[in-house]
Amino acid sequence: MLGLKLPTDPRWVNIVEKNIEDILTDHAYCEQKAASTAISLIVSFPEYTELVEEMIELVNEEMSHFKMVHDLILERGWILGRDRKDDYVIALLKFFPKGGSRTTQLVHRLLYAALIEARSCERFRLLSEELEDKKLAKFYRKLMISEASHYTMFLNFARQYGERENVDKKWQQLLDYEAEIMKGLSNKETIHG
Repeated sequence: MLGLKLPTDPRWVNIVEKNIEDILTDHAYCEQKAASTAISLIVSFPEYTELVEEMIELVNEEMSHFKMVHDLILERGWILGRDRKDDYVIALLKFFPKGGSRTTQLVHRLLYAALIEARSCERFRLLSEELEDKKLAKFYRKLMISEASHYTMFLNFARQYGERENVDKKWQQLLDYEAEIMKGLSNKETIHG
């Protein structure tokens, strides 16, 4: 369903299980960054009314997810740690060249967002199926469903605002590029790393 070309190495869950505090902190910041991306799309492309409406909803949802993760951190007697750079996103954002028309920039940003949500969804599925902590597994199952709808929303907007054949071609190229990135990841206690 997600179209990802390289699945996450299942051994990644073993790293996560040994570092639950770190993964929850990283996850909390991922939710903040998702909300920030939605706000940035509103600020950068206010003339796309349908997109703006959906991004308003997304900001609210992502911040509610942040609160849920933060609450889990506090329940376990921890505090929110510091944000760390996301090697996955840094590498991913190098794919499309800078510049181009506003429409091209919008399509590229939507495709990046779709892919990040797709990978998050795939990772959450793995956590929901493999974590020994059943409460956490159930939590990730709920979030997985949400991430899947975000992925399709971003991809559909890219196809709506760009020329469909060109968008689909770029999407496939981005998926290939992301698979190469993933070969060097799945070795850290981060959502994408």
